[in-house]
Formats: sequence, structure tokens, C-alpha cells
Amino acid sequence: MQEQQSVTGSERFFAENDIIVSKTDLKGRLTYCNKVFLDIAGYTERDCIGQPHSMIRHPDMPRCVFKLLWDTIQAGNEIFAYVLNRAANGDHYWVYAHVTPSIGEGGTIVGYHSNRRVPDRSILDSTITPLYRELLAKEREHRNGKEALAASSGMVSDLLAQNHVQYDEFIATLR
Repeated sequence: MQEQQSVTGSERFFAENDIIVSKTDLKGRLTYCNKVFLDIAGYTERDCIGQPHSMIRHPDMPRCVFKLLWDTIQAGNEIFAYVLNRAANGDHYWVYAHVTPSIGEGGTIVGYHSNRRVPDRSILDSTITPLYRELLAKEREHRNGKEALAASSGMVSDLLAQNHVQYDEFIATLR
């Protein structure tokens, strides 16, 4: 499946009590998507299963946030993050994601499980959207992808150090 890169600028919303659920294998390929996921993303189950979860990645989502997410879950830890996603038609939608490793027999990670809820709009407007805009601008200052990722990751590290918190505490204490 070819990943669609266009964006419409139109936002989609889902119900406060809805939970978007997906599961992936170790490489991030979708193995399960619930109906809420399919409805908000505008895909069929056939479109999704076996495809990279990044098929819903919005181009305005900072790469450093995904790196932090992947580093965390591959280390066997859970993470909470605000994520901007792209639907099949180019619309976007925000989620508050809780991503965890799925543990198999013997305690090994066999995949990943994500539950997403409606994000707190005041936190999006006051903190997350401006922060992500700054991170993305920093990434776009660099032609080299590794340099871009290092620059925005450095900004996140500096922000956390200035606030004397780890990432999970930073997210948990946003108001």
C-alpha cells in the first residue's frame, strides 16, 4: 500500500468514550485494529493488517517524539504521548496514546499494544501544539535526517532538564 502524503487541514474527532485500539508486531506492522481505529482513520481492516503503523503518521508530527516512543517501548516500558495522526483522505486527528509492549512466554516482547483516547484540548492548545511546532521547525532546519532528529531530540532533553523531570512525569503533570 502506498502511503498517502497529502493533508487536508481538516480535523476529525471521535467520541469522548471511544478508545482507538491497535496492535503491532515487533517491526510495527499492524496485526489488529478495532472499529474505532478503522472509522477515524478511514481505512478497512484489509487496508491495515500487515501494513506499518506509520501509515497513519502525519507529516507534521515531530520525528523525535516517535523515536522517544519506540526507544521506550522497545526497552519494555510503557509510554503516554500526544500524537497527531493522518486519516486516509489526509484529514488529521489528535490522540492521547498509551503504548505498551505485549509480553509473551518467557517475558519476551512479542509486539506492541496501543490504546488512544480523546486528548485534553486545553493541553493540546497550550503546550503540545506549540511544542510540536517548535520541534518540527528545528527538524526542518536540517537536510540530514539524523541531524534533524538529534536537534529536536536535544530540544526535548533540554526541556525535561530545565523542568527537572523525566518524559513520563512531564506528560503526566500537564494541565
